[in-house]
Amino acid sequence: MAARVLVGVKRVIDYAVKIRVKPDNTGVVTDGVKHSMNPFCEIAVEEAVRLKEKKLVKEVVAVSCGPQQVQETIRTALAMGADRGIHVEVSGKDYDTLGPLQVSKILAALAKKEEASLVILGKQGTFASEVTIDGDKIKVIREIDGGLETIKINMPAVVTADLRLNTPRYATLPNIMKAKKKKIASVKPGELGVDLTSRLEVLRVEEPAQRQAGVKVETVEDLVGKLKEAGRI
Repeated sequence: MAARVLVGVKRVIDYAVKIRVKPDNTGVVTDGVKHSMNPFCEIAVEEAVRLKEKKLVKEVVAVSCGPQQVQETIRTALAMGADRGIHVEVSGKDYDTLGPLQVSKILAALAKKEEASLVILGKQGTFASEVTIDGDKIKVIREIDGGLETIKINMPAVVTADLRLNTPRYATLPNIMKAKKKKIASVKPGELGVDLTSRLEVLRVEEPAQRQAGVKVETVEDLVGKLKEAGRI
């Protein structure tokens, strides 16, 4: 019961919104666009809360990096059952160039500072479909090509969530109201000893090419002919 779980929650453009590229091709349009929590981060939060409900961990801490608006995402995690939040303040140009390397360093520094036994993130590389804790060890069933793999590792550990890990709960109105009273601490990357200097440069952002309409054929011979015309065979 002594374990503390750190959960990364990312504010992204809502999955139901059509992504539009800026006219100058420097990125995607975000102003005036609905944002929400990354669906895989919701799965990560749900799993952390379930571990607490089973009394396998003592505290769930939601973390997000970004401008002031990410506190809305943290509040959503608090309404789902997280105990407190940490807002890593990143804005302006630093936020525009914030990449996986910088975020991983921030999470590593926070995990050490918070003495977290487990870090749960959205879908990255583990693809966990089941997570159980036994003392200071964690058992993870993960999806691999052709089946499932069961591994058992010592904590502290990092686990990323697969789509089939769970179904996130909806935040109820009473829990949304309670979340407004929960604490969100603010910290700057410099206080964690993290340099946000980006080593990547985005040259251009473009929309994917539009797919051409399909063509129906009556026979195998017609199909072969079309493929030859297109230079596929």
